[in-house]
Amino acid sequence: MTQIRPAAPDDSLAVARVHVRAWQVAYRGLIAQAYLDSLKPEVWAAKYAFQRTGPELPTTLVAVDGETVCGLAMFGPYRGEELPNCGELRAIYVNPDHWDTGVGRQLIIATRDGLRRAGFTEAALWVLDGNSRARWFYERDRWALDGGRQTKTIAGAQMEEVRYRRRLG
Repeated sequence: MTQIRPAAPDDSLAVARVHVRAWQVAYRGLIAQAYLDSLKPEVWAAKYAFQRTGPELPTTLVAVDGETVCGLAMFGPYRGEELPNCGELRAIYVNPDHWDTGVGRQLIIATRDGLRRAGFTEAALWVLDGNSRARWFYERDRWALDGGRQTKTIAGAQMEEVRYRRRLG
């Protein structure tokens, strides 16, 4: 049975493996394949610092199946100035081997609960406009487009993102 818990410093490489593998599968056809193929979990693991705490720092949860990290979610206060007092789902990724098993649902429920406990009544997230699988996932969880758009550079290419929001009550 999959358990959800806060990420620990020792989870860095396992989280990075899930993160990279999910990118390589989910973003195929959206992001340059050469870039996706070049992603290295060891490099990504160095970016994580799960031992940090504080109200402005993101929280990372992991989904663990037995001893194996199979998913992650990162959340915290919204990073833009246009939505004060709003939480943000900053990332949610599941190992493709665990897609359609309920792991993503467990993570998003735990994320909403964590944001509520932090005092937020609504949350926002950004998703690549062409990522139909992710958009379907969010829409099933009652997230709705709010008209926000931004351009992000990934692998040297300009990518459009759309913003979703959801009440947490």
